[in-house]
Amino acid sequence: MPKSNPIAYYGKKILVFLLSVLVLSIVVFYVARLAPGDPLVSYYGERTEKMSPKEREWALKKLGLNEPIHVQYIKWLGQAFHGNFGISFKYKQDVLKVIRGRIVNTLLLGGIGFLFIFAGSLLLGIFCAWKEDRWSDRILCKIGTISSCIPEFWLSIVLILIFAVTLRILPSSGAYSTGKAEDVGDRIWHLIMPLTIVTLEHLWYYAYMIRNKILEEVREDYVLLAKSKGVAKREILFKHCLRNVMPAYLSIMAIAVPHVLGGTYVVESVFSYPGIGALSYESARYHDYNLLMLLCIMSGILVIFCNMLSQIINEHIDPRMKAHEVTEISEVTRL
Repeated sequence: MPKSNPIAYYGKKILVFLLSVLVLSIVVFYVARLAPGDPLVSYYGERTEKMSPKEREWALKKLGLNEPIHVQYIKWLGQAFHGNFGISFKYKQDVLKVIRGRIVNTLLLGGIGFLFIFAGSLLLGIFCAWKEDRWSDRILCKIGTISSCIPEFWLSIVLILIFAVTLRILPSSGAYSTGKAEDVGDRIWHLIMPLTIVTLEHLWYYAYMIRNKILEEVREDYVLLAKSKGVAKREILFKHCLRNVMPAYLSIMAIAVPHVLGGTYVVESVFSYPGIGALSYESARYHDYNLLMLLCIMSGILVIFCNMLSQIINEHIDPRMKAHEVTEISEVTRL
């Protein structure tokens, strides 16, 4: 087995990361511009229909859309390296400024939701493993399976009808009431329903994973030996089983970040929550190329990073995976 070379190992990870982001940017750039629709409508609105051919040509040149796609991409990439991602066609502002006003809302919803899912899944999984095959475990398994199969948008609409339309105790949309952007209590009030949906849709999926992993660990030989020696069940579960399962759980939750983010995007659209998800939908709908590019790149970077983080954790859990990576690097170096 070759000795581990940290520089080569992490160098390869960084190279793969950069290449993945580059390929993502190329794909999104081409797909967005080849999709049907008129980007001038986003910038000029209804005036686009009254434009003469010369005016259209001038407008396309102004927005940099008159050149071949590969030329547009090279220019965009060059400007992106200098921190210039262009202006939003719809909002007539720098795309960074547009995103800056929305990203805090998404971080609040997605970040708090992820923490709830992380802690809730762990506690629920431990409880079900502790009560294996008892009525509480069976009921939670059935309820969890049903809740995880219900589409987010449908459950969102049901909650809106019950708590916003019928009972009128919770707001149905927005991140805060008019003029109360700094009011923490009002923001929490608007977060209740979206946060509930984000949490419920992912909670049982990961709780079931941790439950099964703990039960697998409980059936290991060392646990049977500990039981035969009279070690308490609580000590075995928390001191040994849970400790052995935690690295794998951290790896699973690293992969969960993109899934939670995707669920957050859907919930934002249903609740008209002014975050990155709603902004992504608007940018795709109105062909706001520059805004769409940056949003896709940001989301893609997060997905790629989390997948790589999960892979690194797995390779530290099982050194054989890392040894395989190092062997590949060594062979490439010799060639």
